Amino acid sequence: MFIAKVTGTVVCTHKDDSLKGIKLLAVQPLKDDLSPKGKTVIAIDTIGQSGHGDIVYLAKSKESSLPLDKDVVASDLGIMGIIDNYYVGGNYNE
Repeated sequence: MFIAKVTGTVVCTHKDDSLKGIKLLAVQPLKDDLSPKGKTVIAIDTIGQSGHGDIVYLAKSKESSLPLDKDVVASDLGIMGIIDNYYVGGNYNE
């Protein structure tokens, strides 16, 4: 698992049937000090409540779709929850 900040939404004209009804979001992975790490990636919103500016935690691979209770989902990255408070080594985000 790792943390990221939601930076935008993704709108698709066509997408895999397993993703119908699931929101896609652009997220920027973050380091422990909440600075950007790497490139922006696309994640499915398994909780359905994430939005722009939220700090979220994500799971990769097969685990990314476990909360959806579907056999197969075309996803490599899924939002598992929204972080309300974050404190690591002197850096605090509320």
